[in-house]
Amino acid sequence: MTLHHFHLEGKWQGGRNSEGYINAGNLQTKISIPPEMDGPGIGTNPDEMLLGAAATCYIISLAAMLERAEVPVNTMSITSEGMVDVTNGIFTYEKIIHRPHVTLKKEATEQQIRLTNKLIEKAEESCMISRAIKGNVQLGLEPTVQIEK
Repeated sequence: MTLHHFHLEGKWQGGRNSEGYINAGNLQTKISIPPEMDGPGIGTNPDEMLLGAAATCYIISLAAMLERAEVPVNTMSITSEGMVDVTNGIFTYEKIIHRPHVTLKKEATEQQIRLTNKLIEKAEESCMISRAIKGNVQLGLEPTVQIEK
C-alpha cells in the first residue's frame, strides 16, 4: 500500500466577512465567502474548490482511461456545475453535474465510440473525489461525444 500525503497551510484575518489565504503547493490563493452567500467574494471559496476538485479528478480519470483504451481522442473539455441548497440557514452541497465533451478523431470506430460512452460513466465511479463525496453529494453526468469534422 502506498499512502500519499498532501498538505495545506491556511491563514484567516478577522471574522466571517474577512479574507484568508491558502497554500497547498501549486494551489496558492486568497479565500473568502462567495458573494452568493453574502461574503466579500475575494479569491476562491470552498464551494468552488470542491467543484474544482471533483471536475479535475473526473477529467483526469477519463483522460487516463481513454488513453489506456487507445481511444483516438482529438479534444476533451468539461464544464461542471455545483448546486448548494440553503434551508433555514444551513448550507448543503446538494449536487455536482459534470458535462464532459469528447471529440474523437475521424478514424474512431463505432466500437471506440461505445467504449468512450462507457468510460465516461466509469470515470465518475473511479475518481477518488467522487468516491469521497458519494452518499453526501449527488453526482450527475451530461456527456457529449462527437467525431471531429
